[in-house]
Amino acid sequence: MAQRQGASRHRAPDPLVPRVARLAKAGEPTLLKLVRNRRQVLIGAGAAVVATGAVGSAVAVLGGGGISAALGDSATSTRSPRDAGAFADRDASYTQSLGDSIDLGAAGLMDTAAAAAAAAAKKTPTNPNLLSRDPILHMLRRVTFGPTRVLVDAATKTGIDEWLEQQLNPGKVDDPVATKAMAAFPTASMSTAQIRRTVKDGDYQAQFELGQATIARQMWSSRQLFEVMVDFWSNHLNVTNPFDGGWDVRTSYDNDVIRKHALGKFSDMLKASARHPAMLRYLDNAASDRRSVNENYGRELLELHTVGIDGGYNEKDVRNSAYILTGRTVTDDGQFRYAADRHWVDPVKVLGFKDKNPSRSKGLDVGERYLKYLATHPSTAKNIARKLAVRFVCDAPPNGLVQRLADTYLENGTAIAPVLRVLFRSQEFWIASGMKTRRPLENFVAAARALGIAPGSDTRSGVEGLYFMTERFGNAPMAWVPPNGYPDVAAAWRSAHATLALWNAHRALIGGYERGLSYPKVEGLVGKRPGTTGPYVDSLADRLVFQKLNPGHRKALLTFLSAKDSTAVKNSSLGGKVEHLAPLLLDSIYHALR
Repeated sequence: MAQRQGASRHRAPDPLVPRVARLAKAGEPTLLKLVRNRRQVLIGAGAAVVATGAVGSAVAVLGGGGISAALGDSATSTRSPRDAGAFADRDASYTQSLGDSIDLGAAGLMDTAAAAAAAAAKKTPTNPNLLSRDPILHMLRRVTFGPTRVLVDAATKTGIDEWLEQQLNPGKVDDPVATKAMAAFPTASMSTAQIRRTVKDGDYQAQFELGQATIARQMWSSRQLFEVMVDFWSNHLNVTNPFDGGWDVRTSYDNDVIRKHALGKFSDMLKASARHPAMLRYLDNAASDRRSVNENYGRELLELHTVGIDGGYNEKDVRNSAYILTGRTVTDDGQFRYAADRHWVDPVKVLGFKDKNPSRSKGLDVGERYLKYLATHPSTAKNIARKLAVRFVCDAPPNGLVQRLADTYLENGTAIAPVLRVLFRSQEFWIASGMKTRRPLENFVAAARALGIAPGSDTRSGVEGLYFMTERFGNAPMAWVPPNGYPDVAAAWRSAHATLALWNAHRALIGGYERGLSYPKVEGLVGKRPGTTGPYVDSLADRLVFQKLNPGHRKALLTFLSAKDSTAVKNSSLGGKVEHLAPLLLDSIYHALR
């Protein structure tokens, strides 16, 4: 497949950016005032968006180098990047006072996940909403890309503790549907060398196949927690897909860095990313040389990948971080190479890490020790813990939970599975039902899973159509261009354009518009047909959103059907109206929240 003409390779520019450029010339105080004002706008928007379940296009908030990059190296070397007004993540943890302690209504660690679920069920949440508090449903909404009727039944039968433990050991979970579907995307399992032999130099084929294969795995893999964590780490160590330098190496980054270590040790993942050609090209370290040092990777390594914007480093630390990483480059055939002659020598210091760095030949070893130091830094532990809590619990997670996860991360040598086990044993996880808004991609995939869409006669073509549909609502897999990854809070995902695109996508899924996949007939979604309209609406809600509707919402749907609860159902299509009724349920807050 040739590079797709007109493919969405870049997001629309943020209207803030030209204004920042103009204000930077006017002086730092004016510029910082603008950014701080924008931060306050995000604070005010967050709660309202969660309440309405709205979604929208991503807000590009000064990604990557942040304000210090806009100001240039003239900023004083001892100033913290956070003091300069940048913030790495667009999540509520950074748009609210870090001193606040959020009370969800239940807190504390239990011996098992099931015990935590039972304890939380007895408590009253401080943020009640319309979603069912059924623990199985809550678990599946958070730990998978969306429940299915088969999965609800299986998890109920297996039990919370055993089901979670199975998911934490994905290699032991059979995955027949996804494995078969992956045959439609052959480059997704290829090495860099194989891709270079298979596709034309510079062609985006492998990168588009990777994005499409990712959707297929999210929809059909039985290893759902693993896929959720792949998505998490793909955003944390973001290398946008597609990008010009990724044509031959981006697939290997997914397989050899993210997927290989998704449930392993973060220290191993970080070291692997720091040697991978995709990361080195994406953040320009491949071109960094002792005579011309590029700070991009050295900065993002601190700000995004490890200690975080509040990790205590300054601009001098950023410069030394970049010095340490010089020499890590990429060969002409897309392989990692340490070029000793390009490594900067002389003593280096970043935070508490010091090294005499006397030899170019040993510069790679200095970098490995530096990466180990960063991976095990308490600020890195807290940064990753906070992001995991944001992903699995709520947009502004309680400080006690974040610290509990951070302590577990350090106690277990950066291993991720133990952190997740503690997360699932925490009452905070179970009390927070409905406190997350699905990002557009999650919403879309969850709809496909609820409907029961399956591989078909031309899976490749069908999934390709779904992939380009995700581009239209601004959330194609791994396609976020700045290095900070897709935002993970409701405040960042709202616009009329994206909402309309997502609603149209729901109708496309129900109508089976993208040929090549197997779609259920909409009139067959309820199974055995109820005799009257009220129970029919109940059955369809149970099928698509897995719970009962609020009486007022149920009445509104009956009004839409021009029917009463007792109106007889004459046919399974409700006189042709079911194809319009089903997407309304997927458009609703019952599906938008998780």
